[in-house]
This record gives sequence, structure tokens and C-alpha cells, in this order.
Amino acid sequence: MAKKTTRTAAGLRFGIVVARFNQRITGKLLSACTDTLARCGVAADDIQVVRVPGAFEIPLVARTMARTNRVDAVICLGAVIRGDTPHFDYICSEVSRGIGQAALETEVPIIFGVLTTETVAQAEERADQQQFNRGGAAAQAAIEMVKVMRTISGKDRKLESGEPASQSGRMRQKGKR
Repeated sequence: MAKKTTRTAAGLRFGIVVARFNQRITGKLLSACTDTLARCGVAADDIQVVRVPGAFEIPLVARTMARTNRVDAVICLGAVIRGDTPHFDYICSEVSRGIGQAALETEVPIIFGVLTTETVAQAEERADQQQFNRGGAAAQAAIEMVKVMRTISGKDRKLESGEPASQSGRMRQKGKR
């Protein structure tokens, strides 16, 4: 079993873009996300929540938020549930592509916390506060990615594990893998 580490995120700032469509699901994702950030030491003033009509609108707002330089990471939350038409496929494809593109363009971690499920029951299971809520997982991924990006950029001297940031690079230079 892997050792569980406590992540401290005090002083980090997060933007959350959450879709209003499927509010019964996305509300639970948002609650778990903000609870996780708070448990990790993020102050309420360091969390900016923006609500958008649906999942399709998430990438534009996430990219805009990332470009403000007022957040260290953006967390995207939504729920797209398959229906009787191909609309599901188009939305899922464009949302995932847009979020990924926004992260690459801005070089700010933008976390994909959008559920893409076949049924409402699957979405409810992934948003269940008593189980593994994907909103909380998205918050944890955001914290980790901020730390990774800071380590790479030299802003943090050590990885969360305590390993010197340059150790893996030295090993490769010596020909060891």
C-alpha cells in the first residue's frame, strides 16, 4: 500500500469552472472539490468559482481564467451523460480537446474533472460524497500539478516526496535509468 502524504496547499490559488447543466451532479463535484482544497489549506479567498451554462462552455472560461495570472491552476467540473443522439460524442470530444488545448496554450495546470458517463447512475456514483468523488480527485490533481510545474520551473527546490528535483536528471546524464 502506498504511503499517503498530506498535501499542503496554503497560499495557492485555484479557479473552478463548473457547468450548471446536470446541477444535481456538478453541485456534488463542486462541494467535494472545495472541501478537498480547504482540507489541504487553501483559503476560501483563494478559490474563485465561475459557473457556466454547460460543459461545452468550460474550455473558453478555463483558458480565460488561466490567462489572468490570478490562479495557480484551474479545475473544470461538469457532467455529460449519454442520451439518444450523437450529441454526447461531440460534446465530450470538444470539451476534452478544449481543456487540453487551453492548458498547453497557457502553461497553467487545467484539470479535467468532467464526468462522461453512459447513465445518470454512473454519474451519481462518481459524484457520491461517501465514495470516490471525482471533484475531490480533481482538486488533489490540481494541487499536485501546481507543485510539479513549480518544481520543473525551479520555484520549488524539492518534489513532494523529498527527492531533489535534479536527481532524476543526474541519473539520466550518467546513463542510468
